[in-house]
Amino acid sequence: MSAPATLKRAADRIERQTPAHRDRAVDGLRALALLAVPTGHWLLGGFTLDAEGGLHNASPLSAFGALAPASWGLQMLGIFFLVGGYASVLSYHRRKGSAGKWLKGRIARLGRPVLGVTAVWALAAPVLYAAGVPEATLRTGATLVIQPLWFVGVYVVVTALTPYCVRAARRLGGWAAAPLLASVAAVDFLRYGPLADSVPSWLAVVNILPGWLFAYQLGVSWGEGRIGRRGAWLLLAGGTLLFAALLAVFHYPASMVGVPGEARTNSHPPSLLVLALASAQSGAAILLRGRLARLLARPALWAPVVVINLCAMTILCWHQTAMLAAAVPGSFAGPLAGLTTAPDSLGWIAARVAWMPVFAVLLAGIARYARRFEEPWTRATAVRRTLAGVLAAGFAVFALGLA
Repeated sequence: MSAPATLKRAADRIERQTPAHRDRAVDGLRALALLAVPTGHWLLGGFTLDAEGGLHNASPLSAFGALAPASWGLQMLGIFFLVGGYASVLSYHRRKGSAGKWLKGRIARLGRPVLGVTAVWALAAPVLYAAGVPEATLRTGATLVIQPLWFVGVYVVVTALTPYCVRAARRLGGWAAAPLLASVAAVDFLRYGPLADSVPSWLAVVNILPGWLFAYQLGVSWGEGRIGRRGAWLLLAGGTLLFAALLAVFHYPASMVGVPGEARTNSHPPSLLVLALASAQSGAAILLRGRLARLLARPALWAPVVVINLCAMTILCWHQTAMLAAAVPGSFAGPLAGLTTAPDSLGWIAARVAWMPVFAVLLAGIARYARRFEEPWTRATAVRRTLAGVLAAGFAVFALGLA
């Protein structure tokens, strides 16, 4: 049987197995936000080689500030938290046990893949070092692997707040997210306003929870039926206007991701610009829900959305490993355009785009085996679970530069 026929049969099978009540638009939005993560990291993350052959992180944004607008479309965590809030409130209402039991199940689903990738890296790092991989490369790789995992910790916290978000949504509707935006705006004013010189740097950390809870609260309000088309248009227009004002009048950095050497960053922790973008994206997502659902009624388009959602945490946890699976062997061959050369030319950008399919194939190969970490660890003994936790903690210490 030919490959197209095999794919069509698989798509038809997925279509038959999809429940009629499945919200395809929400799954499609989640898949889009998920794919934006590896796409952004693969496009905007590069390497340089030192004299000993070690890899070091570099970014094309340092040389090409004009690429910053590309990060606006690739920064889709606002959509991810929006969809997360929407799905969580529906799951919360369907729960059969207590809220605590429901939360424990959600945390387990998030935690298993994180433990898996960090434990595997903890075992692989000394083997790679013994095989001749420079320590600088291992530290760069560890940093890249652990970097996206901050999201899981934040997501666990906002998920735990779901019952309170539901109460706020029922009382205030979509306006329940407004105090969160005001909180971030106040902190930004202190950080960047006339009092900036006297404000301690740790104050920025205050933005982490309200900054990411903002879109999640919008999702909960949406799931509660408290945001309609009028509210969506308000989110889209208000977010767009605020985004433009922050860039043009208040001179926020244009890039939605950190740029090496820049004093200010928008994402770590989130600035008001991130919330403005999340607001505009959320409004657009709500408005396009019906159109997206009709589009995904086609089996050929719906099938990949299902696959991506089933491998959500695997994609998040292992996409940097896929890039490293090409870059680390490549570092032994010397400078390779778009892979181990400095990201400071248009040629590098073209070459990096050409490497993207390679990264995708490597991720698909890794996911074939790593996907099992997302499944319940029913056959794992207490000793194995403890060992995985110890290995993960050890890797975190190494990745954070504490050892």
